Amino acid sequence: MKKDIILFIPSIEKGGVEKNFFLIANYLIKKYKNIFVVTANSNFKNYFNKKIKVICPKTNKWNNKKRSIKTFVSIILLIKNFFYKKILILSFQSNIPIILISKIFNFNVIIRLNTSIKKYITGIFDKIFYKFHYNLADKIIVNSFHFKNELKLHMNLESNLIYNSIKISSKKNKINFFKNFKGLKIINIGRLTKQKDQITLIKSLNLLFKNKIKFRCCIIGRGIEANNLKNLIDENRLNKNIKLVGYKKEAEKYIKSGNLFILSSKFEGLPNVLIEAQSKNIPIISSDCPTGPREILLAGKLGDLFKVGDYKELYNLIRSFNKNKSKLLNKSKRAKKYLIRFDLETNCKKYEKIISSII
Repeated sequence: MKKDIILFIPSIEKGGVEKNFFLIANYLIKKYKNIFVVTANSNFKNYFNKKIKVICPKTNKWNNKKRSIKTFVSIILLIKNFFYKKILILSFQSNIPIILISKIFNFNVIIRLNTSIKKYITGIFDKIFYKFHYNLADKIIVNSFHFKNELKLHMNLESNLIYNSIKISSKKNKINFFKNFKGLKIINIGRLTKQKDQITLIKSLNLLFKNKIKFRCCIIGRGIEANNLKNLIDENRLNKNIKLVGYKKEAEKYIKSGNLFILSSKFEGLPNVLIEAQSKNIPIISSDCPTGPREILLAGKLGDLFKVGDYKELYNLIRSFNKNKSKLLNKSKRAKKYLIRFDLETNCKKYEKIISSII
C-alpha cells in the first residue's frame, strides 16, 4: 500500500529554507496523490498547490510563537491526524523530535539538514547525541557536498546530496535609496541575527567611509539584532550610507538594483541568496563559512571569499572591486553556466527517487 507523504515544517519563517520547501512541495504533488503539509503556521496556505492538504491550527495565534512551541503543536497535529496510518515523513525542521515520534509510532522518516552541524555541535556529547538520533532516520538529505563531508567526517553518517533549487525571475524591484546614486551600491539579504553577522559587514563599510569611498548599502531583512545594527550604524555616523529596510517579500527581486552582493554569515547550509545573485549576474563577495559559499562560488572562481568575521579582508576586497570591477564582473558572468546545479526539475527528481525507494 502506498503511504501518505507528510512534509513536516513546524515554523514557516519566510527564509531560504521555506522558498525551497514551497518549490519541493509543489513539485511532489504532481508525482504523488497524497501530500500533506503539517505546520503550526496558518498563514501560508496560498503558497501551496490547492491539491496539497495543509494541516495547521484553525487559529493564527501560533504564527509568531517560538519554534519549540510550534514543534509541539505540529507534533500534536501529526499524531492526531495520522495515528493509525502508514506514513512517510519528510522533515525540514525539528528533526530530533520527529525522529523520536517516528520510532514510537513506526513511521518512516527522511530528515533534511539545512545548516552546518558546526552551528550546534560544540563538543563530544553533542556529537554522540546527534549521531545517535540521526542514525535512526531512514534517509538523510543535505544541501551541499561540504555538508555531506562534514557528516561523514564528524559522525560517520552517510547522506544524500540534493542542492537547493531556485526559480529564476527576470523581474526587478527598485530601491529608492540607490536612486541617482553613482557609487558602489551594495546589497545584503538575510535575517538580522548573529548567524548572518551583518556587524562584520558594517565594520568593513565603516572603513570605506573613513577612506572616503563612495558607497551605499541596503540591508534587507528583519530579526533580533536590528537594534544592535542600528546602534552601530548611528555610532559611526553611517546613516546616509547604510539603510536597514526590513523584510521585503521576494527580496531577490531587489538584488539587481545593486552592483555588488555581500554575504557575511558565520555559517550556512547552502545560501539561496548567493544562487539568486548569480542568476542576476551580480558580482559576489561572501564569507568562506561552513557550508555552501565556497561550493557555490567554486572556491573563488565565481566570486570572492573572505575569512569569517574578518572585516578588514572584506574591506580590502570591496576596495579592490571599486578600483577595478572587471575581475569580479568576469567571475559573475562565468557563474551563469553553473546554475544548472540548482535546476528545480533535476533536484526534485532526486527527492522523488529517495521517496519512492521507501514508499
